[in-house]
Amino acid sequence: MQTRTQPEGREPLEGREPPKILGGFFHEIAKNRLIYAMALPGLAFFFLFNYLPMAGIVVAFKNYKFSDGLFGSAWRNPWYQNFEFFFKSGAYVQLTRNTLLLNTAFIVFGTIFSVVLAIMINELIFRRAKKALQAGILMPYFISWVVVGVFSYALFNFDYGTINVLLKSLGFQPVNWYNDASLWPPILTVVHIWKNTGYTSIIYIAALAGIDPSYYEAARIDGASKFQQIRYINLPQLWPTVTTMTLLSVGRIMNADFGMFYSIVGQNPMLYPTADVIDTYVYRTLRTLGDVGMSSAVGFYQSCVAFVLVLGSNWLARRYQPDGSLF
Repeated sequence: MQTRTQPEGREPLEGREPPKILGGFFHEIAKNRLIYAMALPGLAFFFLFNYLPMAGIVVAFKNYKFSDGLFGSAWRNPWYQNFEFFFKSGAYVQLTRNTLLLNTAFIVFGTIFSVVLAIMINELIFRRAKKALQAGILMPYFISWVVVGVFSYALFNFDYGTINVLLKSLGFQPVNWYNDASLWPPILTVVHIWKNTGYTSIIYIAALAGIDPSYYEAARIDGASKFQQIRYINLPQLWPTVTTMTLLSVGRIMNADFGMFYSIVGQNPMLYPTADVIDTYVYRTLRTLGDVGMSSAVGFYQSCVAFVLVLGSNWLARRYQPDGSLF
């Protein structure tokens, strides 16, 4: 009868100890306790403001009453009753279209302008001029949307707005900006770029600063021009960062900036065909109907669409740009 011999370099199975999962976990925590302690505030923030509020999803399926509370309120029968008013009204088509198209324009043009601006600043030779320009382009990011709304009204007011006064002085007819919905998608895109491009470009400037200088030295030795260096060094090195930033933006593509739209557009029904988004609709519905369940149902639909878009975008990024995918 033949007996099996244990291969050299391997311990017998009978004497092998099972892996200590918990022991390894606590050992890892103890070994890097300072790093994990630094991460605690961020983890607590995400738990309190991102994961814990997810329990409120149940409101979308309940006849919510403040007196009964979140879990004491009765369930809707049928369960989709809160969703019916939104889908039967037909408003979801216009709202979803406006939200997706406007945020897509913000992402596409915002990314292009941010990358171009970052490359321009990176090519500046004088350090003081570079810092002054960075501070100047970052300043609009800290201006409140309420103040931006006042500025926009001063620009586009029909009677005494700056643009119409200028048009009159040049012999042109004034434009009734707040009555023409077709004018506002490009206006909102320009305002969004003006306010956020400086902040976003900082990330791309940091990515450009991390490029190995030897790439530029080799390119100059080979006789590459400045535009060729940008095309064959800067842009390929920026592409993973651009992909990651785009995926993060896609995660918020269904969440329009409520402060922006409410401060600039306001409650002007003439502009709803192109400038009304889901966030402003939820706020307006809650104020008009006072039904928390119906408003929560619209927010739940918004989150589901965004979740599907994130998964699809990450699948495309993992297939064509693996370095830029999130998971």
